[in-house]
Amino acid sequence: MGKEECKTMLDALNKVTACYRHLVIALGSTSDSQNLREELKKTRKKAQELAVANRTKLTSLLKDKSISKDDRAEYERLWVLFSSSMELLEVDMKRSLEIAQEFPLKVPTRHLIQTGMTGSTSTVAARAMSVQNMKYEADSNIDTVDLKELQSEITQVSSMMEEMEMKVQVAPWAVVAKQEAGAELKSNMSVGNSSVGVISICEEEPKDEEGGGGGRDGGFASIGAVVIFVVIVTVALVLGYLVINMS
Repeated sequence: MGKEECKTMLDALNKVTACYRHLVIALGSTSDSQNLREELKKTRKKAQELAVANRTKLTSLLKDKSISKDDRAEYERLWVLFSSSMELLEVDMKRSLEIAQEFPLKVPTRHLIQTGMTGSTSTVAARAMSVQNMKYEADSNIDTVDLKELQSEITQVSSMMEEMEMKVQVAPWAVVAKQEAGAELKSNMSVGNSSVGVISICEEEPKDEEGGGGGRDGGFASIGAVVIFVVIVTVALVLGYLVINMS
């Protein structure tokens, strides 16, 4: 039961951090707005709440000396995934701070960048918050107050990651993956939606001898047609050159 609960909590955190990254991409673009800044604020706070819950749960389980060796290996694997998600969140929060400082909303200092992105980001934010519709607040100080809060939250996330390393000693290189690299690309669900599907079509089994002979005949015919075409073009160019010189 503990493992399934941890996986569910980690999936929720991964979903929110992914949505936050998607929102950060729109900062400073023509899709930037006060609504986007509020969506970023709510999404990162949700991510931090989930991070605290994941840390508390996994820390208590990894400190339990009575768990089996297999369970410990699974919790360590989840811990490494959790740590990676936290690193990505910290990077995106820092990026959000830098871009928001360069592109203030109330007193614009430069033009927004035309990135080709258009439309609202409310659907992404609503997905991160697990709500039907986003509710916005008219915060006139979002350029100043929110950036100060963001700076403070970045410090908190960094401190939490350092504390995690002190409390739980898990070496990432010692954790064994449950699947081989690229296993998700080989699944049936991905075929047809990625380049793997194209590759599998191109790498079909060779036909029998009869089919192979027909393929060779077709190849020779194609080569012959190309040669004839080149000869015709060459003759036409020579004739054109002679006509021009004679005139």
